[in-house]
Amino acid sequence: MPANVLVLSDHACELGEGPSYDPLGDTLYWFDIVNGLLLEKRLGEDRTTTTQLGQMASAQASIDGERQLILTETGLHVRNRTTGGMALHTAVEATNASTRSNDARVHPCGALWFGTMGKHAETGAGRIYWFFRGELRELYAGISIPNSIAFSPDGTVAYYADTAVGRIMRVACDANTGLPEGAPKVFAESQGSGSFDGSVVDADGTLWNARWGEGRLAAYTPGGELVRSVPLPVSQPSCPAFLGKNADRLAVTSAWIEFGDDARRAEPDAGMTFLVDLPVKGRLEPHVLI
Repeated sequence: MPANVLVLSDHACELGEGPSYDPLGDTLYWFDIVNGLLLEKRLGEDRTTTTQLGQMASAQASIDGERQLILTETGLHVRNRTTGGMALHTAVEATNASTRSNDARVHPCGALWFGTMGKHAETGAGRIYWFFRGELRELYAGISIPNSIAFSPDGTVAYYADTAVGRIMRVACDANTGLPEGAPKVFAESQGSGSFDGSVVDADGTLWNARWGEGRLAAYTPGGELVRSVPLPVSQPSCPAFLGKNADRLAVTSAWIEFGDDARRAEPDAGMTFLVDLPVKGRLEPHVLI
């Protein structure tokens, strides 16, 4: 069946990223990375709320009903949902002004995988980290643009990509800790003019990837077979997230970064956030254990 794609939020982010849905508030959170904005939209309401964080930020995870963990260019911050107050919990590359945070996802056990990268996508300037119960470890170095961090439903497989290389990698994972086991192997290789951006894995193990530069979502089986392609109305979709209290729809962020005036006129919806009204067997994000 074809997917009906609707505008969920018409706030046009320069670099929309990091969508995640919180069922406690029935709210979708996402970021405009380069402008330091946290955006939130309660489902069923028209308004999109924006909060200036004062630094580049790219992802959030729920700690509990009152607190979020916000990933920024200086590290992991605990934010009070009600007051908006933020406090640094764990510094990450805080003294390196040339890097920022990027993609992230919570493992089913509550561990957080997240990536850093150069602010101008400098080759090999980024890393992928693991954070769990106050412990921080570097997993992979020499990453240019970390993306596509996602996990199988049982937590035994992790995925990640270096967008600049054009491959999604697959690695066995300890289900109890979220730590990788063994060497990563190629899961999928980029074909066409686009790139692998953010991903999320549904309850059947299907990986849904935003194809930056190609204006579509691509769905891959656990074996790496492309089984579905969903056209989107923008050329630079950046990341999908499951949406709704049954996690049965997809939200997708997008960007207009590096567009000239002509490109912005040709693509007026660029940077908006979309609802892909296609039934999926999604999964709600686990809480992060700090």
